[in-house]
Amino acid sequence: MTLSFAATSEGAIPIRLVRPGTCEDILAALPGAAAAWARHHGFTGALGQTCALPGAEGRPDLVLLGLGTDAERAQTRFAAGAAIAKLPASDYAIEEWPDGAEGSELALGYLFSLYRFSRYRAQNGAKARLAAPAGLDAARLERIAAGEALTRDLVNTPAEDMGPNALEHAARDLAAEYGADVTATHGESLLDANLPLIHTVGRASDEDPRLIDMVWGSEGPRLTLVGKGVCFDTGGLNLKPGASMGLMKKDMGGAATVLGLARMIMDEGLPLRLRVLIPAVENAVAGNAFRPGDILTARNGKTVEINNTDAEGRLVLADALSLAAEEDPDLLVSMATLTGAARVALGADIAPFYTDDEGLAASLSRAAAEVADPVWRMPFHAPYEKLIEPGIADLDNAPKGGFAGSITAALFLRRFAADARSYAHFDIFAWSQSDAPGRPKGGFGQGARALFQAIPEVLVR
Repeated sequence: MTLSFAATSEGAIPIRLVRPGTCEDILAALPGAAAAWARHHGFTGALGQTCALPGAEGRPDLVLLGLGTDAERAQTRFAAGAAIAKLPASDYAIEEWPDGAEGSELALGYLFSLYRFSRYRAQNGAKARLAAPAGLDAARLERIAAGEALTRDLVNTPAEDMGPNALEHAARDLAAEYGADVTATHGESLLDANLPLIHTVGRASDEDPRLIDMVWGSEGPRLTLVGKGVCFDTGGLNLKPGASMGLMKKDMGGAATVLGLARMIMDEGLPLRLRVLIPAVENAVAGNAFRPGDILTARNGKTVEINNTDAEGRLVLADALSLAAEEDPDLLVSMATLTGAARVALGADIAPFYTDDEGLAASLSRAAAEVADPVWRMPFHAPYEKLIEPGIADLDNAPKGGFAGSITAALFLRRFAADARSYAHFDIFAWSQSDAPGRPKGGFGQGARALFQAIPEVLVR
């Protein structure tokens, strides 16, 4: 699916942006009949409100689009852009684009609203076509939207059609498009490659567990992205209840998000060396499934006591992070749908991230605001380290007590990323629970836009 702007603004219907505080002045400057029409239809400049002013032949001469108040925009992002996508079929062009973050959000709101997941059912797309924004990098905005669309497609696809095999094919298709190299280590070969936790978590599935390794670029700073690729999570022998299994097709949301981000980076041609590692498994139930009480040895030699087989994501990430850290990357990022505790703390809309790198944290916070991708820094709180040390082994994969679950999971992962020069972990949800402007119910990316915006500042400079 192509999420793009119209090729030209020639002949397009103009869109005039209106804020509530200046609405009456703008209406007063219109011809009398047009102003009366807008007032009759209750146009006030509220967020996402539109009013088409008819011309002599019935075709609108002008569309008014409400930008709303600062408070309205803070509560609902992408609403104005989404309203454009709902206009009747025609070409449109905004008369005067806002600068900076507001203009980018408006453009992304339109592009994101073009998305439809139509693999299993035909879907009617938006008919309105918006001309590329003046003064903004339209190609970059389309690049971001294309990466987001890839992430959404992967997350939305059910596990029957998006198991480890299909996820590998998706990575290979992306690599082929941009000239990247992909290798994959499957099944028993994971043991030969010293990736034992990935093998253990995925060995009960009919589809072989694997580590997907994609490399692009040969020069510049080294960026490694690690994405959790649990294509379906039953919980293993600590079986999830049925209600909790309903969304587990999205448990590969970390993998989907790093692939979407990788597409942005490669399409932009950033001068860096990119590596993407995806441990792709299904946490299934069978006679050879790993068990509560087992003690496993990770790639880096650390032992892990299994207190819950439903805390499997951190296990597969541990081996991938250990492998990534051996290369001493300049920046190592992990993204995973890892804990329910993150949702309790911050809800579904905000992705917590963890890092010890103050400069990276500041850059991510600024970047998130610039591209309407809300993230929030959480602490690697050292006093909680003892919670992940069970005594019988080096680490506990599921500390008891129920407190600080997202933090203890992040601390667990940090034990395997210690050799990276800079490390950040994102505990994402990757799912919109209901329709929202620019985000239909279903999969969506979190953190990728903030990272894409921040990476040139923290790596390329």
